[in-house]
Amino acid sequence: MNRQIEVDFIRMAALIGICVVNVPFMALPTEQLFALPANRWDISASLFTEVFFQLKFFLLFSFIFGWGMAIQQLAAASKGEHFKSRYFRRIMGLAIFGVLNATLVFSGDILVLYAILGSLLWLMEDHEPRALLKRAAWMIPVSMACLILLAVLMEESTTQMPLGSEIFSLPSLGGSFVDATQARLADWPETFLVLLLLQGPLAFAAFLVGLAAAKSDFFAPNSPYFKSLTRRAPWLLLLALALNVWYSLASAGLLPQNATMLNFVGFILISVGAPLLSAVYLVTFILLARRWSAPYLLVLSGKNTLSTYILQGVISGWVFGGYGLGLFGDLDQAALLGLALLISLISMTCVGIYTHYMGRGPLEQVLRLISH
Repeated sequence: MNRQIEVDFIRMAALIGICVVNVPFMALPTEQLFALPANRWDISASLFTEVFFQLKFFLLFSFIFGWGMAIQQLAAASKGEHFKSRYFRRIMGLAIFGVLNATLVFSGDILVLYAILGSLLWLMEDHEPRALLKRAAWMIPVSMACLILLAVLMEESTTQMPLGSEIFSLPSLGGSFVDATQARLADWPETFLVLLLLQGPLAFAAFLVGLAAAKSDFFAPNSPYFKSLTRRAPWLLLLALALNVWYSLASAGLLPQNATMLNFVGFILISVGAPLLSAVYLVTFILLARRWSAPYLLVLSGKNTLSTYILQGVISGWVFGGYGLGLFGDLDQAALLGLALLISLISMTCVGIYTHYMGRGPLEQVLRLISH
């Protein structure tokens, strides 16, 4: 279970994907974010993001989080350290960074959710791989139930949204830093509930699968588990594409509005479609990592995901906020897709350069002080 180059490659790819998903939520007002774009290029960009990025890359991130728990346990044992106290200090550090990130950077923060799920993961740290996978499978129907609840809550919330001049009187992410912070504080409780229902069960399933993967040497060159997943990947891809296209059309309102059940089922089945496509990505990135050497600085950012993840939000806040370039609400979905890729590469390069000279990312250095 030694550290593999594949793991850093997966983290690197996940950072890019997460940035693509997050940037529109920092760049657009809510009413524009969830409305159908006006032209076909923006519709295509929005659908592309929903089909290939949304709910997929955070699962890869979660998978590696679970894998990392086993690796940290081995590292602590090799040094004669008490792993439980070290692990929960690290969880506490993630929670602290998450609260700061949600209030000062991005209300869609995942670190607090990870801290909660990471605490639950401890209850299963001594389980065998087969038991972990069984519990991960049970998270799929749990996710479906959560999505049903989310659909009901979203339907109710549409009737309570502020209209007209009320919207413009509220604090905005496009205002000053104080205004943006007030907007994040106001949004965070509701946003966290959405994240908990939308991502929580699937993220925990990915934690469990990642922990099982570490215990079964999934990344070993001749792993039978990796070979088995690779053989199934083409069929998984076909099913995943069908389910994710269905979900994206339902989410965008492009299916017949009177076909209520068709829209409802398309939304719910993302609980299956997202993990399937994430599994295909996992195979793809492992094969790529074994055949292609990614740029050194980007690989370093993959070793320091906390710093990179938060820097993405900091840069995005400056680009869209009134305290920076002030582009909030000015760019369409197609432009945001390209800009998100640029922001991810800039943040990864900056963290890579810092790490090259300092050994660790800046926030990883702080987290290490907390956990050791």
